Amino acid sequence: MAVISKDSQDTNSATDPLLSWLWSIKKALQEKDGSGLDLTKLLSDCFDTFKDNTQYRNDLRNAKPVELLKKAHALFLDRLSESVNACSLQKIGEGETIKFEKSYINPWSASTVKDLLKKLNTQIIKYDGYHHSTKAYTGKVTLTSLKKSSRNKIIEIGGKKYQIKGCAGQGGFAQVYKAYVNSNPDEVVALKIQKPAFPWEFYMYRQLDQRISEKERSSFGIAHRMHLYSDYSILVFDYLAQGTLQDAINSYLVSGKSMEEELCIYYTIEMLYMLETLHGAGIIHGDFKPDNLLIRYSRGDLLEDGFHDRTGSWQDQGLCLVDWGRGIDQHLFPDNTEFMGDCRTSGFRCIEMLENKPWTYQVDTYGLCAVVHLMLHNSYMKIEKKASSDGGYIYLPKSPFKRYWIDLWKDFFTKLLNMSPGIDHIKLLQNLRESFQDYMCSQPQLIKKLKELLVKQRASLCSA
Repeated sequence: MAVISKDSQDTNSATDPLLSWLWSIKKALQEKDGSGLDLTKLLSDCFDTFKDNTQYRNDLRNAKPVELLKKAHALFLDRLSESVNACSLQKIGEGETIKFEKSYINPWSASTVKDLLKKLNTQIIKYDGYHHSTKAYTGKVTLTSLKKSSRNKIIEIGGKKYQIKGCAGQGGFAQVYKAYVNSNPDEVVALKIQKPAFPWEFYMYRQLDQRISEKERSSFGIAHRMHLYSDYSILVFDYLAQGTLQDAINSYLVSGKSMEEELCIYYTIEMLYMLETLHGAGIIHGDFKPDNLLIRYSRGDLLEDGFHDRTGSWQDQGLCLVDWGRGIDQHLFPDNTEFMGDCRTSGFRCIEMLENKPWTYQVDTYGLCAVVHLMLHNSYMKIEKKASSDGGYIYLPKSPFKRYWIDLWKDFFTKLLNMSPGIDHIKLLQNLRESFQDYMCSQPQLIKKLKELLVKQRASLCSA
């Protein structure tokens, strides 16, 4: 696609070729004649042109336009989604609407989240730990300064002082910090500081409190309070110091090895149980990936007894799913609602997203398959269509199954990547989980080896 070059910018364009693209994008945004469809191609072409350009990867001055471009692209897609959602309802009279034949909702669009929060506001303000102010944050230490240097700075929130001990993670709009409450090293929490303010994640945590049993609650993160200002939101939640499943996978990558099959099976069982529990409660995580799976270790020694039923010391051992900013509460939508929308996370876009089809729980089950593939192969999953025995086709990972792996893996990927409409997928998750559990319990030496591997992994990750 041709791009515009302003005469006054010719010199700069020679050294900064992105400028001419930005002028074209600006012009396309300003036009009112329906040329928005051209904007989609323009943005796509621009990404393809500059995504591998080392000039924009390392040059901080020129990195800013790229980030602005990404945000502009995201905002455009949100506006497009809003238009589609608006067109799915047609006003025909006071208090009446008529729906077209079928409409889909983007649960992550700004308009959808804003509308839901508005309707839920009277409910949210009653939640324990919710603190709302219409004013901007006015602490002595500015929150923006934490990005440059955070260690040992003290910020005051809601009458408590938090001593920042370091950055534990960051994304496009939020940073997570490890902090001591009132400088007490025995009281450690995580602070998620986000701009603009985003109370949705706190709402999801409170839904987890209400719908997940006490026995399973520790598998999904605990939020203590939310401080909402006009410019920032600060979420206070449990801090787990044992690392993530991504850290565990990376520890094998650096040594050129693959995770032992017993460990892969164990974490697969944990994740299957997670989704079985979540989806049964009408909750979709929406961002299921190894970075968001924290590792939990038992406080006591692991015993063979209790593995199958996840009781005793095995109840404290496992994974904890966090980062609920993309969480979806299915109870807020009519029964059998399907969604449209792209998570835009490379390697974790489900088949339905790739093929522009509606989805629900597939966003999580595909994420599960992608995580398991990472554990087994040390690489992101790529899928392909393969001919099936009935003359149709099925989806399977391109990477072959190793001959010494158990047959359960092929069954796992085949069933989860090819679920037919109307299938009881929660029952499927349960059946897959039980098949892996039965295999591990069929040979006592497997659980013994698993215990040894978990001890070794803990020593490695917790000392890093």
